[in-house]
Amino acid sequence: MPAQILDGKQIAAEVREEVKQEVARLKEQGITPGLAVVLVGDDPASQVYVRNKHRACEEVGIYSVVHRLPAETTQAQLLDLIKQLNNDPQIHGILVQLPLPGHIDEKTVIDTITLEKDVDGFSPANVGNLVIGDKCFYPCTPHGCMVLMDKTGIDPKGKKAVVVGRSNIVGKPMAMMLLARHATVTICHSRTKNLAEECRQADILVAAVGKPEMITGDMIKEGAVVIDVGINRVGEKKLVGDVHFESAAQKASWITPVPGGVGPMTIAMLLKNTVEAARR
Repeated sequence: MPAQILDGKQIAAEVREEVKQEVARLKEQGITPGLAVVLVGDDPASQVYVRNKHRACEEVGIYSVVHRLPAETTQAQLLDLIKQLNNDPQIHGILVQLPLPGHIDEKTVIDTITLEKDVDGFSPANVGNLVIGDKCFYPCTPHGCMVLMDKTGIDPKGKKAVVVGRSNIVGKPMAMMLLARHATVTICHSRTKNLAEECRQADILVAAVGKPEMITGDMIKEGAVVIDVGINRVGEKKLVGDVHFESAAQKASWITPVPGGVGPMTIAMLLKNTVEAARR
């Protein structure tokens, strides 16, 4: 029986409606949540992401400002802007769109964003709080994956979860969030031996490795939940995930499509974090 679809578009719309109502309540108290997005350079994919985030903010009533800086902006100039935004009472969340030009050190930039405004959840303090189970801003993409499961009634408790990918943005925090929800977690990566065998053990398989259709149906356990974080452009127009959807859907019980799965959830969680920052 083919897998059921984990519909990120629909669930993200539900989350955005919840956020919209919360924004309205905050505005009644005289608080308008504000998000500043900083884009350095003219990477086409980044421009699309920033445009989508700005539009999503407008839809739910969040004040949003986009700072578009030329690619030759120096690191010192970028850090000065972030420090200004740290001190701006109208701004509750700061997002610097990655990747940055090669002459700018991403870690230094992320470290400069104050903890209270780190709505991406990338700062060392936020990451540390995630690991030890303290209050933090969850990174938006893995948080979106968790909400997808929660709103579909999928409980990680007691399940074997395999995360393919170990990035600081998705793989590592995804593993921590699944662990916090009592899953038994394995992290795999490009040097994992017998990757297919590891994947076949998973009740919940999260693919976040950035390689088009790398995970095929024969690597998936019958009845597994498959969450595909990857988004890869193949040829002129086609977008595919890290999972070969057609073959995987024949084995999985639930699967996210690409596009329309995890992507919309990432933006929804950014909105949620921004509102939480304003509430705090």
